[in-house]
Amino acid sequence: MSAALVWFRQDLRLADNPALARALAACERIVPVYIHAPEESEPWAPGAASRWWLHHALAALDGSLRARGSRLLLRRGPSLEALLRLAKEAGATRVFWNRLYEPAHRARDRRVDAGLRAAGVQVETADASLFFEPESFLKDDGVPYQVFTAFWRACWRRGWPTDPIAAPRRLPPVPPTLSSLRLEELALLPNIPWDKGLRILWHPGEAGAWQRLETFLDASLARYAEARNRPDLAGTSRLSPHLHFGEISPRQVAAAVEQRLALDPSPGLRTQAESFLRQLAWREFAHHLLVHFPHTPQEPLDRRFARFPWVERYQDVLAAWQRGQTGVPMVDAGMRELWATGWMHNRARMIAASYLTKNLLIPWQEGTRWFWDTLVDADLANNTLGWQWSAGCGADAAPYFRVFNPVLQGRKFDPRGVYLRRHLPELAALPDEHIHAPWTAPPAVLDAAGVRLGQTYPRPLVDLKVSRERALASFQRIKHRSISPA
Repeated sequence: MSAALVWFRQDLRLADNPALARALAACERIVPVYIHAPEESEPWAPGAASRWWLHHALAALDGSLRARGSRLLLRRGPSLEALLRLAKEAGATRVFWNRLYEPAHRARDRRVDAGLRAAGVQVETADASLFFEPESFLKDDGVPYQVFTAFWRACWRRGWPTDPIAAPRRLPPVPPTLSSLRLEELALLPNIPWDKGLRILWHPGEAGAWQRLETFLDASLARYAEARNRPDLAGTSRLSPHLHFGEISPRQVAAAVEQRLALDPSPGLRTQAESFLRQLAWREFAHHLLVHFPHTPQEPLDRRFARFPWVERYQDVLAAWQRGQTGVPMVDAGMRELWATGWMHNRARMIAASYLTKNLLIPWQEGTRWFWDTLVDADLANNTLGWQWSAGCGADAAPYFRVFNPVLQGRKFDPRGVYLRRHLPELAALPDEHIHAPWTAPPAVLDAAGVRLGQTYPRPLVDLKVSRERALASFQRIKHRSISPA
């Protein structure tokens, strides 16, 4: 009886899982396995929030497999040794997996592929997490895209693949002689229970991903273009952690959107749908850049920024930013949302990132590391693109002279202070006209609201106008150097 291993990684689903589908088509018996080897992801091993999500996602995947007659085996790395050992135990002659795009994972997978083949085990890989393979998606001159608009147009010319594979109804049983670690042995959950907010908001797993998508399509797609920038509204899909862990694929999301458009082909809904699909294309673009410029998680794409004059002693200021204690409400609300829920609205992410890198002049790498540890959707490609965009040193980056004013941003995108009051209860009694800049409020207004600057809420770390001018002056020192990518 032919047998194969299916190596699950960031594809924790049964539907639209090409590696699983190919294994089932090729072999009579399959053994699903997840190998815990965080050291193989260094220097970007999963952070605390990602580990929390992974624990629950693995539990959900095991439940789905068991409902179909199978189960998930958990083993420890190194991955090559674990796969060779399990293949021998199971009598498997083939291993199937879906490709990953992080530099450390790509290097690891090449080693595993070579080691398995040298041992006489066949390997087959597939693409499960992107619309297009990055290495084959190039400009006409064979050069990688570095401008999103051109990349977006190319995606539309090719057309979105929207033919996801159905989940198998039944799976062959895994022999009871094959052992598995208990999920608790992976020690993914926190020792100190800081995850209450995550447990309330999130439901990891394939079913949770589909519930999230259906809710978005029903309630938010029709107003997405207008509402997506408003942190005070439920206007975004919040699918990012589900996409990162592969609990749903971009093909499935695009197919579901197309199904809605088939029911309502109105131009208005199509415009909203295209705005949403554009965000999936940004995710695609991020992975495209990561593959072609694998140094960018730690080094700027724009060479000039290798010598940018960041401040040198900033640990106390960085800690205030991390805790949401900068004295700037729109920044603090975003950072406290992150700490409480493991997620931050994208508009708030841009504001917080601009403030850190431009008003505080703290290196963008500090921001990437903090987001990596605290976000449930921590994704190396997206995190790198977002932070380099905000700092002005990446592909298609925001012009350096664009320094987000968090007060103006807040008044525009949270006009009634709903988002601020949700995350900054100490400012809740301030009137709308003062809540975005409490340091400008008259003393009588602050007293009436019970706000004492420097006591119940901090004074701003820096003056926004002065710090903006300092950032622009710093850029003047590097702007005439070469701008070619490193």
